[in-house]
Amino acid sequence: MVQRIVVAGEEEALRERTSASTGRKNQTHLLLHLLPQSGSDRSPPPTVRPPRDRFILQSSNPNPTGNFEFLKKRYIIYRMNIEEVENGRDDMLIDGLEPKQNHNIEISEEFNSNYLSTYYAKLFPYADMFKWMLYGNDGRHPGCDQSYFGRREFSFTLENEIYLRFQSFNSITELEKAIKEKCPFKIDIGAVYSVEPAKREAYSQAGDNGFKPVERELIFDIDISDYDDVRFCCSGANVCPKCWPLMTVAIKVIDTALRDDFGFNHILWVYSGRRGVHCWVCDGKARRLNNEQRAAIADYLHVYKGNENSQKKVSLMGPLHPLLARSYTEVLKDFFEDKFLYSQELFSDEERYEKILEMIPEESVTSELRGKWLDNKRSRDDINIARWGLVKQMLQSGKHKAQGIRRCVEEIVFSFTYPRLDMGVSKHINHLLKAPFCVHPKTGHVCIPIDPNHCEEFDPSTVPTLSKLLEELNRGGLRSEGQDEFENTSLGKSIRYFRSSFLQPLLKSCKEEIESFYAAKTQQTKNSLSW
Repeated sequence: MVQRIVVAGEEEALRERTSASTGRKNQTHLLLHLLPQSGSDRSPPPTVRPPRDRFILQSSNPNPTGNFEFLKKRYIIYRMNIEEVENGRDDMLIDGLEPKQNHNIEISEEFNSNYLSTYYAKLFPYADMFKWMLYGNDGRHPGCDQSYFGRREFSFTLENEIYLRFQSFNSITELEKAIKEKCPFKIDIGAVYSVEPAKREAYSQAGDNGFKPVERELIFDIDISDYDDVRFCCSGANVCPKCWPLMTVAIKVIDTALRDDFGFNHILWVYSGRRGVHCWVCDGKARRLNNEQRAAIADYLHVYKGNENSQKKVSLMGPLHPLLARSYTEVLKDFFEDKFLYSQELFSDEERYEKILEMIPEESVTSELRGKWLDNKRSRDDINIARWGLVKQMLQSGKHKAQGIRRCVEEIVFSFTYPRLDMGVSKHINHLLKAPFCVHPKTGHVCIPIDPNHCEEFDPSTVPTLSKLLEELNRGGLRSEGQDEFENTSLGKSIRYFRSSFLQPLLKSCKEEIESFYAAKTQQTKNSLSW
């Protein structure tokens, strides 16, 4: 059974009715009934149980006589359905939103709706985002698919957690107008569907032959909170210079694997705005992967198998796979020994080094190590270096023949440093992911791109914030003719990188692909006519 939150878009016609008082002080329910759309009987898709016929809005301080548009923006709209995933159809998920949890948005001092409105009016790169989502289908070549952009799903999260799913637009003008009017706290990007998401109801009776996802970037989501069992400086969504390098390592390992092992070229890394990074693989062959192929790639990159109760979270048997050998020698080993041992003081605290000893399967080895550590307390070397040196010496000496000893050193390093992917995000074609250049409401940080070639230079504490950008706008002075507003702000560098290093090479490749497909199709038509 899958629990799914389904929320009406603003296009849905709603009728407002106020219920009778229940006798409880300061509590009134507003019952909103969906009106039938013209030309549709509003019947549900065949794989979905009939929905409840009303929405319930609750407030501790209601104003039932007030303007409905005011109320709609002040209340949380939820409709809960329990559904079975039938006929292989996947649950449609929003990045960062899990069922059965309280998702009240904490607003940062760097963030408010007035700031956000100005950001969307003056700084958000609509044209660049539109060109990206077009993938060369701009109508300038006969092989272009002019319906492509209109079949892309956008999702808006408004103030007070109002979720608007299946938004779609036919032009940059429509997209820009909707964002400026609704001022979403968050914008998610979904799949390209077989028909326009806004018109999905008309195709709901057709099952899998009607409204279905047909294309989507291969995406990855990595959160620092998934490393809480191996970082001791922070926890949860908090990050600092001691633990953020784990994200740098993740970018280096995954980016190299995607390029070298799978041949992908057009990869965009984006800071999530708070506690992690997102990866968008935008090559044509990546966008056309089905769920099984996406899962295979995610599984290929996935090493960390444990949970918080597992003592051993990584098991390496036999010779290391080339992916793992490369990751270990080029990235993980040096990072662990030169930086992570110090920053987390892994051998300075008993609770921390006991976690490492638990990964060694031979009790006689761990007992001997504890004894040697006590004998070397007066060593002039840093305690972390000295104790890790003894671990490597004992495990790699060849004296101990117990099963699993041979790979213990590598397993320890992988357990602490190898990327931990959110597998569900990568495996499903219709998973939503936060758009680049959004503003995170809990930090006020803009979700800017990260250059994988210089990712070690990225510092999340220096990312432009909403309030900083507005200050820069206010003192920006006069602009040159044709110059964008962002050029006088700290956002300019990120947008220029997005254009030059990601968007321009991507669009060049897309144009070549469109021309190639069109030429092949034309030749095929000629061959069929010649018969």
